[in-house]
Amino acid sequence: MTEKAFQDYYPDYFAHCYGCGKLNEHGHQIKSYWDGDESVCYFMPKPYHTAIPGYVYGGLLASLIDCHGTGTAAAVAYKAAKESDNNAEPNTRFLTASLHVDYLKPTPLNVQLEIRAKVKEHKGRKVVIEEWLMANGVITVKGEVVAVQVPQSLVEELLAGN
Repeated sequence: MTEKAFQDYYPDYFAHCYGCGKLNEHGHQIKSYWDGDESVCYFMPKPYHTAIPGYVYGGLLASLIDCHGTGTAAAVAYKAAKESDNNAEPNTRFLTASLHVDYLKPTPLNVQLEIRAKVKEHKGRKVVIEEWLMANGVITVKGEVVAVQVPQSLVEELLAGN
């Protein structure tokens, strides 16, 4: 993909997340993009992401749902801001208020995973994202993220510490 990922717009002081931070060299560094009305992210698990031989560890799957959801929430907020102010900047950051994950079947390890999401609700600083994770086109995990926009006080605290 040639477009910038949602996470590429995060300011450096918010780019350290283990799941989606571009500045975390040990993290997943996922990248999320729009695909019509849905967002999409692809991730290739490593051999050390094993739960049992041949299958992905559930904690990794939850973190993919989590970070793809907060990235999608940030992109949704940017889209809404852009509609009311053409000069809006795409650097809004969201954090997880709630994460719900349902494991429908074991997720195989040696295939690229596809995570898709759509907006279920957007009210002010809160966005609810519905997601599903697929392996070989089969949905193995469903999830929902309630994401809230980072309060300005936290931004100021981080900027003061840098």
